[in-house]
Amino acid sequence: MKLILTTIPLITCFSLVNGECQDPTVATTGSGIPLRDRFAIRTVGCRGPVPMEAAEFLDDQSHIDRERIPERIVHAKGFGAKGFFEVTNDITKYSAAKVFSSIGKKTRVTVRFSNGFADKGGADTQTDIRGYSIKFYTEEGIWDLVALNLRVFVINDPKLFSSLAHASKRHPTTNLMNATTFWDFLTLRPESTHGLMWLFSQTGFPCSMRNLNAFGINTFRER
Repeated sequence: MKLILTTIPLITCFSLVNGECQDPTVATTGSGIPLRDRFAIRTVGCRGPVPMEAAEFLDDQSHIDRERIPERIVHAKGFGAKGFFEVTNDITKYSAAKVFSSIGKKTRVTVRFSNGFADKGGADTQTDIRGYSIKFYTEEGIWDLVALNLRVFVINDPKLFSSLAHASKRHPTTNLMNATTFWDFLTLRPESTHGLMWLFSQTGFPCSMRNLNAFGINTFRER
């Protein structure tokens, strides 16, 4: 029995079974097993962690973590900078971290700026999400802070992230960018409209990395 995905036809999953390509309208695992529900994840409780027995989800994540030919990992191209973070205002009533303990306190930092979906051969001038990760070398340990310059992300469900990366990267067969796949994905997700408006504004084409704002859009959510 085959389950045809008719609600959100986001990505075509090609897999070979006995030397024959399966129906591309059916989402499968890497070993060709049809998925009952492409977007369902088993968790411990309503908002709990994902257990190791969630094999379909782990299979999906292993692909997005290891795909290199063609290169389809996000934030593949970037460059670094180093300097220091200096406290200019007293925020001790909001945080007890020693990095913010006093005005004028300096902490060494290393920053990696990167394009979101451009591959390693992509141009720095193309419209894209920009992001950066910052390492604060504090006396309490290393604090990693990740942010994007986009105020609103184009998806709400994190399970869709691997499909978004596949839709915006090069096709594994032709090795070419596929605008049809990219726009099919985004136009079928109503929540992407707001994020796209920001992406195709001046936010998606900053003057330089010095002009980036930071938004923790993947971290903070109101329920």
